[in-house]
Amino acid sequence: MQTDLLSEARRQAEICNACRYCEGYCAVFPALHRERAFSDGNLTQFANLCHNCRGCYYACQYTAPHEFDLNLPKALAELRQHSWKTHAWPRRFADLFDRSGMLISVGLIVCFGLFFALVQGMRPESGAGFYAYMSHGLMVAIFLPAFLLPLLTIAISLRGFWRTVGGADLRLGDLWSALKSAGRMKNLEGGHGDGCNFEDEDRFSHARRHFHQAVLYGFLLCFASTSTGTVLHYVFSMQAPYGIFSLPKLLGVPGGILLCVGTLGLAGLKLRADSELGAPKAWGGEMAFVLLLFTVAATGLILYAATGTPWVNWLLPIHLGSVLTLFLLTPYSKMAHGFYRMAALTQEAGAMRRADSTQAHMSLGKEERR
Repeated sequence: MQTDLLSEARRQAEICNACRYCEGYCAVFPALHRERAFSDGNLTQFANLCHNCRGCYYACQYTAPHEFDLNLPKALAELRQHSWKTHAWPRRFADLFDRSGMLISVGLIVCFGLFFALVQGMRPESGAGFYAYMSHGLMVAIFLPAFLLPLLTIAISLRGFWRTVGGADLRLGDLWSALKSAGRMKNLEGGHGDGCNFEDEDRFSHARRHFHQAVLYGFLLCFASTSTGTVLHYVFSMQAPYGIFSLPKLLGVPGGILLCVGTLGLAGLKLRADSELGAPKAWGGEMAFVLLLFTVAATGLILYAATGTPWVNWLLPIHLGSVLTLFLLTPYSKMAHGFYRMAALTQEAGAMRRADSTQAHMSLGKEERR
């Protein structure tokens, strides 16, 4: 299957390289146009640079019914999805999530929720807020391994990916360029800054870019909220629950709201968009991931609003079950795409730097010969 995906991506990339109509659309095309022949690593790099905005498809004169039958967004989406599965460790879990992502997510949330509901039967003798239902030590014992082990598997996966795409000569400046591109969602701005037409051929919009930013910054705020709570607990001996004007709440509540808005927006766009311009077989797994993120954010906000009421007894297991599910599925769900995308953007920044350096040396050599 990988050979077929690479062959089709190579065929389409060669046609695009000859045409060059879409040169300024996104980071894929400058990277593609620098090459004269495409290795498997080049194609994997292009696939992970692609943000599936679909502008190139709607602008292309060689799409069906033309005999070239170009559909570059789909070719790269399928290769991108396959590259995540190829480098995932252990790989079999990634294949399983693609096929049954929604069922796996719901099943794990239910199972973990029941587990946490049973654990509440061993309530600590003292504690406030959530810790009146479950001890802090028990939560740490469960969630710390569930957080660190997926990070380890992602690190192993990225190591293989970096070798495949020929990553080398990594510099902090390259990483900084990638971070700026990701934070701005530069590749969803469209070739002329009008946005992309992901869900509609004739309507350019920044909606997908803004929803992605809401998810990104919402997730980072929630992570910062948890991190500051950890510092307050272990460094300053300030234990939860925290007040509304504390750092964990000032960061976590807006973060949760942004996550809810972003995930619902992306789900809506995904329902309206043409699935044949992406990876159709992965559609269910991608939607499952988006809805899982929404569940984590929504249950967290509802749980905070219900603090001090009997509803906490039911909401806490659901929220903890969804968070644990998100952590454990991170290496195999679309959550992994953020790590691969950052690696691809970093590699591209390095390639552009090296190309500029080569060009400068060539220009200097010409001047000296004169």
